[in-house]
Amino acid sequence: MSAPPGNGDILRFLETGTDFESQGIRVAMIASRTPGLLRATSPLLRVVPVFLVLTLAGCQSAPEPKSDPPQKAVAQQPEWDGSGGAAEVRNRGDALANFALSMRGTRYRFGGATPDGFDCSGLVFYAHRHFGVDVPRTSRSQSEEAESVKPRKLKRGDLVFFKIDSSRVNHVGIYIGKHRFVHAPGAGKPVTVSSLDEEFYEETFVAAGRFWDRLPR
Repeated sequence: MSAPPGNGDILRFLETGTDFESQGIRVAMIASRTPGLLRATSPLLRVVPVFLVLTLAGCQSAPEPKSDPPQKAVAQQPEWDGSGGAAEVRNRGDALANFALSMRGTRYRFGGATPDGFDCSGLVFYAHRHFGVDVPRTSRSQSEEAESVKPRKLKRGDLVFFKIDSSRVNHVGIYIGKHRFVHAPGAGKPVTVSSLDEEFYEETFVAAGRFWDRLPR
């Protein structure tokens, strides 16, 4: 049976200049197999095994995750509030459509043209006035005075007109793109988004018009 390792084993090991990273665990094993060794040796030798184990453990730990490089802030298109002209806004119809979308959820109120409640033409009236343009107050008058737009050339901010159980225009909405429009549907229904592809609106849609090109430049 071989003799248990002693001080000489550790000293000879250290004198060889062996790489701590690859052999450190061997020193720890020598110390663990000879419990009395650490009590009998000098303070320096008592520290060596612990130091080597910690060194080895540090090499095996996972690297800190690399942080993602900072992303550049994306410049946002400023919303025009009606002041200073509309030249800074790429499309004034977009500004009108986005404002109308911000009114979603507002309750319906017959004759209403404020955020306290809208009817269909009241929403159109309020949205245009927000940008400094006065339009007629009723859907019929709006359809008569708006610049006519062909359905295939609809743009955001245009108006879409309907005849619902009537021989005259009696409903209007603000077009927001992709066949959708914002409107105040009727009693008990808040301002919402609907589609021109819905059977009901497809059958009652009659014309489209535009006022947003009259917004101040």
